[in-house]
Amino acid sequence: MKLVKLIANLGYGSRKDVTQLFRSGRITDADGEVLYADDVVAYETIRVDDEPLDPPPGLVLMMNKPLGVTCSRKDPGRVVYDLLPPRYNVRSPVLSSVGRLDRDTSGLLLFTDDGALLHRIISPKAQVTKVYEATLAQDLRGDEGALFASGTLMLETEKEPLAPAVLDVWGPRHARLTVTEGRYHQVRRMFAAAGNHVETLQRISVGGLTLGELPPGEWRALAADEVAQIFAS
Repeated sequence: MKLVKLIANLGYGSRKDVTQLFRSGRITDADGEVLYADDVVAYETIRVDDEPLDPPPGLVLMMNKPLGVTCSRKDPGRVVYDLLPPRYNVRSPVLSSVGRLDRDTSGLLLFTDDGALLHRIISPKAQVTKVYEATLAQDLRGDEGALFASGTLMLETEKEPLAPAVLDVWGPRHARLTVTEGRYHQVRRMFAAAGNHVETLQRISVGGLTLGELPPGEWRALAADEVAQIFAS
């Protein structure tokens, strides 16, 4: 791929804009030598305004989604894409969230421009686990774990029962729930079906991948070995 198209696809501007970057000498190699549009160079050596290029296609990001933002491109309020550099929103291929977390749920949210990977993660066949930490409005009764693990729990408006889920109780109103599906507001609706209400909810892991020390509202690109952790049992 020609350098002009490559850099334009990363969101640095239209092809006309990127051509002007070349003409202005703002695209160089790691040693500061000015590059030209027809040069053939290693990706990792390219600099724009002395900064390395953003990661190439095949990008996977992990964000610690804060409360109050939605996983949408059209919501009139604040959206998760506002937390990324503006050029990430005009990359080609498009960078999309892997599933969604609602406005009042925080925690681990993935993004990728790899459609095949996205569908692999969210496919029910993959059974990628998602762990949520919840605080509840009322004390747990004690029978919720058996109910969630039964594989027979039907949510309102659903036609199929939920797959078995694992409840770990950490306190009278504090629990972790591990699910393998991603139905609409699933965790909140499960506790509602058990006669309780979720007051706070955070996703703390997807597969074998955890947030670690990533602060709320921050994000980072994942290395290949970290992406593999998503599918770890």
